[in-house]
Amino acid sequence: MNLTQLRRQFPALMQQVAGKSPIFLDGPGGSQVPQPVLSAMSAYLGYYNSNLGGAFFSSEKTVELMADARQAAADLLNSPSRDQIVFGANMTSLTFSFSRAISRDWQAGDEIIVTNADHFSNVSSWQQAAEDKGAKVNTVLINEADCSLDLAHFTSLLSTKTKLVAVTYASNTTGSINDIKRIVEMAHRVGALVYVDAVHYAPHELIDVQALDCDFLACSAYKFFGPHLGMVYGKREHLEEFRPYKVEPAKDVIPGRWETGTQSFEALAGLIAAVDYIADISELDGSYSRRDKLASAFAKTKQHEMALSEYFLTRLVNYPKIKLFGIDDLDRLAERTPTFALTFVGLEPRQVSEFLGKQHVCVWDGNFYAQGLCKQLGVLDTGGVVRIGCMHYNTIEELDKLFDLFDELI
Repeated sequence: MNLTQLRRQFPALMQQVAGKSPIFLDGPGGSQVPQPVLSAMSAYLGYYNSNLGGAFFSSEKTVELMADARQAAADLLNSPSRDQIVFGANMTSLTFSFSRAISRDWQAGDEIIVTNADHFSNVSSWQQAAEDKGAKVNTVLINEADCSLDLAHFTSLLSTKTKLVAVTYASNTTGSINDIKRIVEMAHRVGALVYVDAVHYAPHELIDVQALDCDFLACSAYKFFGPHLGMVYGKREHLEEFRPYKVEPAKDVIPGRWETGTQSFEALAGLIAAVDYIADISELDGSYSRRDKLASAFAKTKQHEMALSEYFLTRLVNYPKIKLFGIDDLDRLAERTPTFALTFVGLEPRQVSEFLGKQHVCVWDGNFYAQGLCKQLGVLDTGGVVRIGCMHYNTIEELDKLFDLFDELI
């Protein structure tokens, strides 16, 4: 992977701000976007802007675009069919919509499971749905030592009353990756469905919904180098059997029965380009399938991201006034993304992010809607944490500059 060549595809990485090259360590909040994605979105809006169903060239192009976008998403997630991909404004809106439909037949005495590892988009929707139906909500704790999910606690909460488990693939705050395949197997033994939030995981590792056997999986294109667009994979039987709330003109066939209103076709153009951008990192020729290219590309980016994690964690041990929440064992780098949650002795998280921001080093502070996690860790009422998030376009040199600023700050 030629990192210099790769970075040149991102206009944001090539710019100067007040005479400095900005450093984007804010990836978990939304990645930067490569030129092919920008060009694809502009080209669609400039030449083909239309709606579906018209008897003219731009509408026909839009119909084709919609099908191509579903196929790109299917290739990314390894969905058996592109008809099992549902698009929407964002993951949160889609999850809320799915929670209404999935909970239609819940009753008092039913139970669901959410976790303290999750972004609240995959918690609140289900909590509200359960409240409407009189169902009980159980919450899985995390292991505070490494911020992984407490599977023993999860096991104790599972029962034949459990209707659904909502769980994140990886924490958007600490980077800890959960064993989704095992969680799905355990949930299915008691007849529960599993709804996976893969928003944070998607830019870092290749997803295989068939291998996971999950019932639903949601992610967002703006986290993997694309535009603001949400998507949900669902097993065919669920997409066909559950009854979504929809407006009358909408056809009752999948996947359209789950999609309300006009889609953002320019965002769909960007999605295709984003998936192809990732696939192109493989440098494999046209004789390989897109899925094969994606597998090769993610293997390359994972190796680079693990190197970034190793470097970051190795240097961090020299800063006793900085506390890390999450996996710090160098032998377990494969179990985390290069996302690091930090607190600084004597400094509020906002003070740290503002200091770095003035030097055009972009990081986030707060709870990132992972309220349960931050509450359990005891940082919810003290400003949360500083989140350093690397993507495959980040470099060791950028981390060196970050630590130089830590020296100044501390």
